[in-house]
Amino acid sequence: MLAPTPPMGWNSWNTFGAEIHEELIRQVADVFVEAGLREAGYTYVVIDDLWESDERDDQGRLVPDPKKFPSGMKALADYVHSKGLKFGIYSCAGTHTCAGKPGSYGYEEIDAQTFAEWGVDYLKYDFCYKPAGADAVTLYRRMGQALRATGRPIVFSICEWGSNEPWKWGASVGGHLWRTTGDINDSWESIEQIGFSQNGLEAYAGPDHWNDPDMLVVGMYGKGNVARGGCTDNEYRMHFALWCLLAAPLMIGCDVRNMNAFTHQLLTHKGLIAINQDPLGRQGFRVGVHWTNYETWMKPLADGSVAVGLFNRDPQHTGLINVAWEALGIHDRRPCRVQDVITGEDYGVFTRFFSTRVPPHDVVMVKVIPLHG
Repeated sequence: MLAPTPPMGWNSWNTFGAEIHEELIRQVADVFVEAGLREAGYTYVVIDDLWESDERDDQGRLVPDPKKFPSGMKALADYVHSKGLKFGIYSCAGTHTCAGKPGSYGYEEIDAQTFAEWGVDYLKYDFCYKPAGADAVTLYRRMGQALRATGRPIVFSICEWGSNEPWKWGASVGGHLWRTTGDINDSWESIEQIGFSQNGLEAYAGPDHWNDPDMLVVGMYGKGNVARGGCTDNEYRMHFALWCLLAAPLMIGCDVRNMNAFTHQLLTHKGLIAINQDPLGRQGFRVGVHWTNYETWMKPLADGSVAVGLFNRDPQHTGLINVAWEALGIHDRRPCRVQDVITGEDYGVFTRFFSTRVPPHDVVMVKVIPLHG
């Protein structure tokens, strides 16, 4: 399996958009090591759209923009690999990429071979400029097959925005993850709409096949390519905790070279990442709604415990949010230890239910651990 747990890494799009170049990518790879991101589990450094020249070469191969990537992609991939990391790139199933560069339609085999020769480990494959009459399943199957035929292990990230319910067919065409929604942006409204809409898709996720609610906007603070006003620290904490419960790919979108202390601590939080990367591979789902804005979500874990997110979607009021053992599939008389995943606090042993106060636009994440004897 290439993705036994959700992929973790960084993607250039959210902050940098068109402003990408090889020195930036090298700096990001350096920071992965220096700031402990690699140690925390982040592996992939992914270049999104606008790395390409406007035309293919005489052999029909994609060409990196010589001004942005004068050393070429092979040299850049080698540098990323030298840091103990993996290298990702972007293309599109249509005739052109979303930004108008050459797409892979009709060139799937030559592009897959090119990527393999460059040392690509991860392909994000978009869905713009789809030819009339061509269906998503066929287009993604063509690239999935072409990638396998190279003999190089390349994670295949299907990015067709959930348009054709890819959770139902993504794995069958070779996908390891698939976008379930349109693009995220750096606003509370976007995080809320995307994140809480994932309930109901949990049956389609598991080791080597993940639902992808798009990249993280943690730490952007209203700056960058998808900035739409930014979020508070509480909202970023809620965002990251929800993505961890959802077993979502964790692809950082901020400028990792300039993270503040809160962003760094959140993105490298061992307890939250352990829930995301739990080997059981279950996606979290909603088990309770209280007073419209208070939600309880659960994620079963491999050791028999349950991660529970208590989310307050109310913008103004602190809420008392509870979770009943019955909702978790635990007998109500079973004593369970409750620990705060984020702060590390041990709340003690409870039966029947646990409740706590949660500030506006914030989350309390706990681990409910059934006790025996």
